[in-house]
Amino acid sequence: MSWIDISVPLKNGMVHWPGDPAFQSRLAKTLGDDCPCNLTHLDMSAHTGTHMDAPRHFIADGKTMETMPIDATVGPCRVIEIHDETAITAAELEPHQLQSNERILFKTRNSDRSWQTDDFDEDFIYIAQDAARHLTACGVMTVGVDYLSVGGYKKDGVETHVELLGAEIWIIEGLNLAAITPGEYDLACLPLKLVGSDGAPARAILRPRE
Repeated sequence: MSWIDISVPLKNGMVHWPGDPAFQSRLAKTLGDDCPCNLTHLDMSAHTGTHMDAPRHFIADGKTMETMPIDATVGPCRVIEIHDETAITAAELEPHQLQSNERILFKTRNSDRSWQTDDFDEDFIYIAQDAARHLTACGVMTVGVDYLSVGGYKKDGVETHVELLGAEIWIIEGLNLAAITPGEYDLACLPLKLVGSDGAPARAILRPRE
């Protein structure tokens, strides 16, 4: 089965979290008579586009990005479709019987709606506090969401991050699951190995499991 790219493209003018640095790409050197190569210069937050959060993002003494075990984001995973139009809730998760050490990706209306514009969507679907507590109680290893934050813009932003990262659940944010049907997949998501960082850009791909 073919791998499916679930990352979002990085480009000038792309959507970013309000107040965070905007993504900027420019040529620092240009191939020509006096230069043998092109060289791209990047300005960006570690939390740009498809990226990962390390515990240090919201936990003062939390683990940093270079300490992430590869198993956290490489291996079997489950894509769960969320139908609630406001948030991912514990009530909607309970029937899915989440298991310890699972990798879980949530597909919401964000994938089809929020990524269609470079303007920030304040009303994206997020993980509510009770769902975050449910995820930690189940002992999942990794959680992925299809917009820029596991927590909401005006609600549960800090609380959801602290709940998940405090339990050392590794977070993937900024996925686009529009082309993905719910089910079982192999996941490969590799963040940059940034020493001491609270997060890192990543490339994420899925392959249906037979």
